Amino acid sequence: MRTLVFDIGNTAVKYGCFEDDVLLETAAGLTLDQLLTTVQRLQPQHVLAASVAASTADWIEPLRHLVAGTVVEFAPATTPVPLRNAYATPHTLGADRLAAAVGAAWLRPSGDTLVVDAGTAIKCDWVERGHTFRGGSIAPGLRMRFAALHQLTGRLPLVAMPTDPTAAVALMGDDTQAAIRSGVLNGAVAEVEGLIARYRASSPRLAVILAGGDARFFQPRLKGHIFVIPELVLLGLHRILVHNVEN
Repeated sequence: MRTLVFDIGNTAVKYGCFEDDVLLETAAGLTLDQLLTTVQRLQPQHVLAASVAASTADWIEPLRHLVAGTVVEFAPATTPVPLRNAYATPHTLGADRLAAAVGAAWLRPSGDTLVVDAGTAIKCDWVERGHTFRGGSIAPGLRMRFAALHQLTGRLPLVAMPTDPTAAVALMGDDTQAAIRSGVLNGAVAEVEGLIARYRASSPRLAVILAGGDARFFQPRLKGHIFVIPELVLLGLHRILVHNVEN
C-alpha cells in the first residue's frame, strides 16, 4: 500500500511517501502546486495532511480529486489514532507532537519512551509503555532563542546557527556573539540533558528518540544511548493514516 503524508510546519511543508512501512522519499519546502504535482507523480492510494500552522482545508480539497482512496485531515482531538491520548486538552495538542508519539509507540510497543523533537520548538514528550501519550514540555527552539535575544533587546546582535551542526561550541564566549552562541546552544543541550535525566530517574529503562530538523546538533552532545530518527513525525503520520484506512 502506498501512502503520502504531509506536515505543514511553522517553517516548511514536508511530505513523506511510504510503501507499506518503508519511507521511499521525502522533501521539504513545497508549495501547494508542487505538492499536487508530487501526488500525481507518486500516485498514492491514501493521503493524510497535518498542520501545526495554517489550516489544511486548502490542501485537502484538491487532493480529494486526485486520490481514489482515503484522504484524512488530521485533527489530534478527533482523528482516531493507535494510541491512548491522555492529554488534558487534546484540542490544543500539536499534530506533530501526537504524530511523533504514535511513531515512537509503533517502534517501541511495550517500553517507556521519551521523544525529543528538536525543530522550531523543542518538544520533550512521554509515551508510557508504548500505549499512552502523557504529554511533556515545549520550549523555544534554537533559532527562536537566537531571534528572541536580538528582537527583545536593544543591542544584542542576531547570531546564526553554525553551518556545521557538529562543530564544537565554546563554553566561554570571549565576545558577544560567542557568548550568545554559548548561551543558546550549550544552554539548550544542558536543558534537554536535565529533562532526560529526570525522566530516566522515574523509568531507568527509558528509551530516548531524537527527531526534528536540529537532531544533528543534539545527537553528538546528549549523554547516554539515543535513537536518532529524524523522520519520526512522518512515520507517525503514516501509521495514523494506516490506522484510519484499516479501521
